[in-house]
Formats: sequence, structure tokens, C-alpha cells
Amino acid sequence: MGSSVRELAEKTPAGRDRYIDLLRVASLGTVVVGHWLMAAVTVGDDGHAEVGNLLAVVPGLQPLTWLLQIMPVFFFVGGFSHALSYRSLRRKTPGGSVYSAFLRARLQRLLRPTMVFIGVWGAAALLLQLLGQGGALLDVTLRLVAQPLWFIGIYLAMVAFTPPLLRLHERYGWGAFGGLVLAAGAVDTARFAFGVPYVEFLNFAFVWLAVHQLGFLRADGRLRMPGVPLPAALAAAGLAGAAALVALGPYPLSMVGMPGERVSNMAPPTFALLCHGMWLVGAVELLRQPAVRWLARPRVWRGVVAANGVSMTAFLWHLTAMLGVYGTLIAADVPLPEPASAAWWAQVPLRMVAAALLTAVLVAAFRRFERPSRARESAAVAPGAVSGPAAALGVALCLFGVLGLSMVGFGGLLEGRTAMVVAVRMTAPVAVGMALAGWLLVERAGRRSAG
Repeated sequence: MGSSVRELAEKTPAGRDRYIDLLRVASLGTVVVGHWLMAAVTVGDDGHAEVGNLLAVVPGLQPLTWLLQIMPVFFFVGGFSHALSYRSLRRKTPGGSVYSAFLRARLQRLLRPTMVFIGVWGAAALLLQLLGQGGALLDVTLRLVAQPLWFIGIYLAMVAFTPPLLRLHERYGWGAFGGLVLAAGAVDTARFAFGVPYVEFLNFAFVWLAVHQLGFLRADGRLRMPGVPLPAALAAAGLAGAAALVALGPYPLSMVGMPGERVSNMAPPTFALLCHGMWLVGAVELLRQPAVRWLARPRVWRGVVAANGVSMTAFLWHLTAMLGVYGTLIAADVPLPEPASAAWWAQVPLRMVAAALLTAVLVAAFRRFERPSRARESAAVAPGAVSGPAAALGVALCLFGVLGLSMVGFGGLLEGRTAMVVAVRMTAPVAVGMALAGWLLVERAGRRSAG
């Protein structure tokens, strides 16, 4: 792999925005490390394990989420990349085929490793349940390993909405972003001031799409204007807004979900989280120039290229690795210290190194599914390819499937556990079936002709 990484790094086009690649890796890496650090596993007298949150044990650490909740940066990076990709395809692809080609081009590296993850864990969970295995940490693992799939579902929506929102951006610029910000604020006003039921779920779209829209602005160079400190203004406005909302409004301090809290900034997203995203985007833009100089070093850039090639695989499997480490400790009768105790903190580096090593093993096993196909985005779409509406249906099925699975987990395959996704009641088998069917539609939709 080393030689291929070196070749890819050396062939990097001069105009490529390397900082965007660094932000993609750094945001996913921060999420992985945050999950490993915040997991507080305890074993009760009955032998069953529970996975708590360190931030609930030590509330004084919750301000750290204003740095570690970095998912808005990933969606910002997505907006930048989606804008460039769609415009490139729009120039090279027949009009009626652009949408389906865009979906497949952007989702192939996302959905292939995701479907492998779902297939492997689905088969393992089904076998374990048929054999009657459970207890200790296994039941919790079957539920928790699917939780990161919520991110995949939201990202699918970002891709699906790129063409219409990019057209709005090209017509209105900052006005399109401002409209989404106003919509997110109106949703929270209806929710908290007037008690309108279910309206809060609209902010799954408005909040994340607003951050995604900032990526469009970045792609057009509108986050940097001569004589105008836009990144500093964005960071200051976002930080001040988030602080004011938390101090004066009904918003919690933590920018990640906390067990038992009545209001979460994450699920569904709040206007405070949107402000948090704005300040993060402004902050990373302020760091752009020194980072670009750092990335000019060949060794640094090779590291970023290598990490980008496996980042989604590592993200999908990192909780499996973490829970595998805890499961090994429990099976070996190694005492688990009380979370946040001195002994617990002393054990943290060892657990994290072990989780990183196990993640590396899993990445080595599954990384080939993250590699893009040999087909190029510039190739023509097959005349018989599925239409854009069918491709959109595929994305919708994938979205509902992965979101449903993130809520019910793999442990519900035989248990009949259900969850509501918008207005659809989902079970694990239905979620798996929808995800697989949607993926097949997306794959076929943008398939290129052989010649």
C-alpha cells in the first residue's frame, strides 16, 4: 500500500485543495477518538455491561464538546466536494443523466463499505441470536455498533439535495445560506416558544443543510474576500450565538447527546448546534494558511492521502474495535475501574492503543471495499441506465434503512424491536432490506457503459 500512496501523493494535481482532505480526515478522526475516550463501561453484579458517557459522569468536561463535536466540519467539507463534483459532471454528462451519475460517483465509496459493514454485522448478529448467545457486553454491542450509521443517513440526504441547493446557491449566494439559517431558527421558535409538536425534526434538514451550504460558499471562494475578515466574523458570530443560546435559552451545554436529557443539541439538531457549526467553520478557515504550508511537506501529505483512503472504513468499525477491547477485558476478568477514577484514567491510554490496533486490523480486512471503481466520472452514462427519479428512490431507501438500523441496532433482528423514522415504523430486518435495495438502485443508476 505504501508505494500506491506515494504514487497518489506525487500525482496530486497542483490545484487540489489539500486542506479540504486534511479536514475530512481530522473530523472523522476526532469523532473516533472522542468515542473511545467518552465510553464509560461498567459491569453490574448480574454480569451485564452498560456503556455510559464520561461527560455524564464528569459534567465539567462538557465544554470540551465545543471542540470535539466536529461533525459540522465534515458536512462543510462535503458541501465543498459535492459542489465541485456536480459541476464537473454537469459539464461532461448528458443532461438527463447528471443526477444519477452524480449520486453513484459521490456515494460509491460511502455505500460500499457501509453495506459490507451491515452485511457482516447482520450475519453475525443473526447467527448469535439463533445460537442463543447474549449477556455481558454482547447485547449492548449489537445495539451500539450501528449507532454511527445515523451519520451515513444524514450524509445521504446532503448528497441527494446537492443539485437543487446548488442551484439556489448559484442564484442567491449567501442568501440561500441565510434562508436555511432563518428556517432553522423558526423551527426552534415554534418548538420552544409555541410547543408545536414534531416540528423539531425539520432541523435534521435545515441545520445540516445550512452547514453544507457553507461548503458551497467555500467552493466559490466566498468565505474569503479582500479586506473582509469573513472567517473571523463567522467564528465570532457563531461562538457568541451558541454561548448566548446556552446561557439564556433551553439549550444544554453539551454539543453531543447526553443520556436522559430532555433537550439534546444533536437529536434533533438545534439552532445552538448550527451556531456551533458556524464557529467551527470560521475557525478552521482561520487556520487554513498555516495548514496549507504544513501540507506542502511530502511526508505529511502522504499521511493525509493514506488516511483518506481508509477513513470511512475506520469510522464504521471503530466502535466494534472499542467494544472488542472491553469485551476482551471482561472475558479475561480484568477489573474495570470506576469511570473517571484515577485507575480509569490510567487505563485510558492502554485501551485507546488497543482499540487503534484492532481498528487497524479491521481496516486491513475491509479497506478494499472503500476503493473507488475504475470507472471515471467523466465516462458516459449507459443509455439504459436507471432514471434520476429511480436513483433518488434508491437514496431515500438507503437513508431510511441506515437511520432505522442506527436506532434499532443489530440486536433487533429476531427481537422485533422497532423505531419510528419520520412516519415509518422500522424493524431491523426491514431496515437492512431497505438499505440493500436502495444501494442496488444507486449502483445501477449511474453505471457507466463499457465502451
